[in-house]
Amino acid sequence: MKLVEIQHVTKTFSNHIALNDVSFSISEGTVFGLLGPNGAGKTTLIRILNQITVPDSGNVLFKGHPLTEKDVEQIGYLPEERGLYKKMKVGEQALYLAQLKGLSKRDALERLVFWFRKFEIENWWNKKVEELSKGMQQKIQFIATIVHEPPFLILDEPFSGFDPINANLLKDEILALKKKGTTIILSTHNMASVEEICDDIVLINKAKKILEGNLMTIKHQFKDHRFEIEIEGDYSDSDMEFSSRFTIISSQQKGTHTILTIQGEEVHPNALLRYFIEKATITSFKEILPSMNEIFIRQVNNSNDNL
Repeated sequence: MKLVEIQHVTKTFSNHIALNDVSFSISEGTVFGLLGPNGAGKTTLIRILNQITVPDSGNVLFKGHPLTEKDVEQIGYLPEERGLYKKMKVGEQALYLAQLKGLSKRDALERLVFWFRKFEIENWWNKKVEELSKGMQQKIQFIATIVHEPPFLILDEPFSGFDPINANLLKDEILALKKKGTTIILSTHNMASVEEICDDIVLINKAKKILEGNLMTIKHQFKDHRFEIEIEGDYSDSDMEFSSRFTIISSQQKGTHTILTIQGEEVHPNALLRYFIEKATITSFKEILPSMNEIFIRQVNNSNDNL
């Protein structure tokens, strides 16, 4: 089922077109990557979803009906620019923000105690926000975003300020929320995180959608017929008749093994395996799919060239 449907949305500010006839949908219970370079239109789209602004034309549907201010109560939004009050104590502020989300003081306190213990930050409760590092503040704001258990989350650069350990902690929590049925928009420039946790993506550039779909389907769509094969011992190519159908891009020694990176559009994986089985003992074989970082750069550059 589609939780959110963006239908031909256009938004203009003065003479600047922020979104130009953008359409896509987000399925329930998925992590959806909202991607694009700076200035692509992602922030405008997030503001439309939060009812901070409205489109000039087009529609936004939430659970099949036009999005309203009432629906925003079901959204948890973590903005890229953090908004904590620096002079307030952490616990006091978290409690205040939780109550703004509609929780009673008792329920808010119970849930906050759970999350503070889970993140092992109980001793921060009486500290002022200004005493915390950027990463610590990020944890507090993440808790404030999810404490009311919204069915729909919008996370804008959620890993900013986190070290690798805390970034992994946050990824685990995002995946745990997805497992419980939460639908999540992840807007980030970190393509490695996109590959790790996103199911589907949309790529926007200069106000227009240039790519959309299931992440793994897209990676296969842009594959460039590269393979990695590891064999025992050294390899010397002598079968020029067959090897003219593929190119050995790189060869490196790993102890007593050789790792070859091979590319060939007309070579089927089975044919490649048969060729090397006759010449060496194969210890591993895999197809190399392009990374989302490679796809992002390629598609944005192609889009810019066509404008």
